[in-house]
Amino acid sequence: MNLLLLTPQLPYPPRQGTAIRNFNLIDQLARRHTVDLLTFLAPDETLTADNPLHAICRRVEALPQPQRSTPARMRDTLQSAQPDMALRLADAEMAARVRHFARTGGYDIVQAEGIEMAHYGLVATADGRAAFVFDDHNCEYVMQRRNALTDLRRPARWPAALYSMAQWQKLRRYEAWLCKRADAVTAVSQADADALRAIAPQASIHVVSNGIDLDYYTPATPQPTLNPTLVFTGKMDYRPNIDAVLWFAQSVLPIIQRTTPEAHFLVVGRNPHPRLEPLRTRPGVTLTGAVDDVRPLIRDAAVYVIPLRVGGGTRFKALEAMAAARPIVSTNLGVEGLGVRDGREMLLADDAEAFAAAVLKLLAPQSAHLRTQLSTHARRFVEDNSGWAPIVQGLEDLYTELRQSAPH
Repeated sequence: MNLLLLTPQLPYPPRQGTAIRNFNLIDQLARRHTVDLLTFLAPDETLTADNPLHAICRRVEALPQPQRSTPARMRDTLQSAQPDMALRLADAEMAARVRHFARTGGYDIVQAEGIEMAHYGLVATADGRAAFVFDDHNCEYVMQRRNALTDLRRPARWPAALYSMAQWQKLRRYEAWLCKRADAVTAVSQADADALRAIAPQASIHVVSNGIDLDYYTPATPQPTLNPTLVFTGKMDYRPNIDAVLWFAQSVLPIIQRTTPEAHFLVVGRNPHPRLEPLRTRPGVTLTGAVDDVRPLIRDAAVYVIPLRVGGGTRFKALEAMAAARPIVSTNLGVEGLGVRDGREMLLADDAEAFAAAVLKLLAPQSAHLRTQLSTHARRFVEDNSGWAPIVQGLEDLYTELRQSAPH
């Protein structure tokens, strides 16, 4: 089949969740299909001649992401019926390139990666020759609802809560509209699929979960000696990650340090948000910023923590830590949709006291057997459930169904 994929940022190098999913889908699909890629470039990205995407894809073209000013976003929040995410990457030049590719590519399937790119999928399939697949990386209206309810608990965050409340309602309408317009919608978890069916019951919604490169995230051999380093990884200008790090550093870490004063929280990820700046002076916290390779830091962690309280989808950070066979403590939301079990693949806790107690349990010298057991079960879980090849095979089966049902 001839496929056109539309992505909001360069899929390679795959440094964070969206890019990881997009690159691995492209890499797997291109082994059996012809893939063209139209992508935006984030401000710090460049499509170089030696980028592997050129060898994988038939055609690759990239445009810089359009920039919207804060006043423009505020105006649109107040005046537009469309959600902020629908407008974030609106760009006349990209729309023109999408039309050109659609006219000349002979596509069977056009797949838009994420809600920001969905309207370009509609543009590319307006003539009805190709089927439109909307890959909804997160159930966005659910994420904004959770953001709003979390921020309402803190008066200092009420302006953000009001923004999220407005976006929640707009996204609910917009996401439902997209799901009804697409020939098929893919969600990363059953929880997200169920939430989408709640607003678009007639839509064709399928689960295509996130995966992990099992060879890339091999466990350390021998296992690192126990140390009190607690690691979190993620893009640190992403709102759920910001909330997670602040909550852990301010509410959980002090409890841990009462028993283990040398416990150190390592926050690994690019673009630390200004809200995180006060943590730089907090004892036992380090913000690394961007690193070339997160694997050594994950492998050296005594405990990998996922203190997420908002967000949606399935988290690559959990899959990375499980593939690296590290002991993990997470909130239930942090591993929502993965199907892991408390006490088998990891420990789960949702309030500060319980989360701290779980971390301390894994830091205890007498817990060596528990740490080994959790790590072994976590690695086995991703081996059994999260390899990219079977995940993409399910996506290809969906493509086949769409082509067979297309009018001839």
